[in-house]
Amino acid sequence: MITADFKKKNVDSWFSYLQIQICKEFEYLEKNKVKFLKRNWTKNKRNEGGGTSFLLSNGKIFDKVGVNKSTVSGTFPKKFRSKILGAERKGKYWASGVSVVAHMKNPKMPALHFNTRFIVTSKEWFGGGIDVTPSFNDDKEKIMVHNDLKKICAQNKKNYKKYKKWCDEYFYLPHRNEARGIGGIFFDYETKDWIKNFKFVRELGLSFIEISKKIIKRKEKFKWTRRDKEKQLLKRGRYVEFNLLHDRGTKFGLNSGGNIESILMSLPPEAKWK
Repeated sequence: MITADFKKKNVDSWFSYLQIQICKEFEYLEKNKVKFLKRNWTKNKRNEGGGTSFLLSNGKIFDKVGVNKSTVSGTFPKKFRSKILGAERKGKYWASGVSVVAHMKNPKMPALHFNTRFIVTSKEWFGGGIDVTPSFNDDKEKIMVHNDLKKICAQNKKNYKKYKKWCDEYFYLPHRNEARGIGGIFFDYETKDWIKNFKFVRELGLSFIEISKKIIKRKEKFKWTRRDKEKQLLKRGRYVEFNLLHDRGTKFGLNSGGNIESILMSLPPEAKWK
């Protein structure tokens, strides 16, 4: 029998490893001329965990990219417990996860988002996903991203169509009546088979690195103008609206005593509204 402590230890170790691998690959794409800055934080003085945030700014490829990893525990506020599976009664939880948001220098490159998490209340489950937010239409890129995600789902006998639909519905701005981007996959409450789900989460994390590299290497020499940048900044405004109004990860972080700077690291360094 796999114990809860075994699961927590292995998940926590994997997320730490994945965070470092993402940072290494992204620094390599920057030709190692710009480095990530590391910042550690602790939740409180009650030994309820903390996290590590890596931030790279004003690079050749990335305007800003944050790679966060946290492992925290505690008790949810009563008003928030009904929103979390298994937390309705006592509100106690343990959670570990990695979250990445990359805003690109070149407006022809899309913003990239990845997160994956393991949460334990009276239940336990994995969740996460990958989605892509371009400022310009690119059908080839869209097909490539979705084909790669379809493949990783098929290899792990996961329902790609279900995850894609979930992503399309989740990353949607109802007040604008528009999608945030071209979607990807999104999943939550994967409870049934820890071993298979953990395998899927690991492979998805490595796939995010490969998908990111494909997108960046294909477009790193694309030319762009000031007008292109203006369009990107307006699109980033939509990104800000979603993350502040609708993003579940933001709400989870704020209600679990997370570090404010790490939670809001997903926001772009610059955005505009008409």
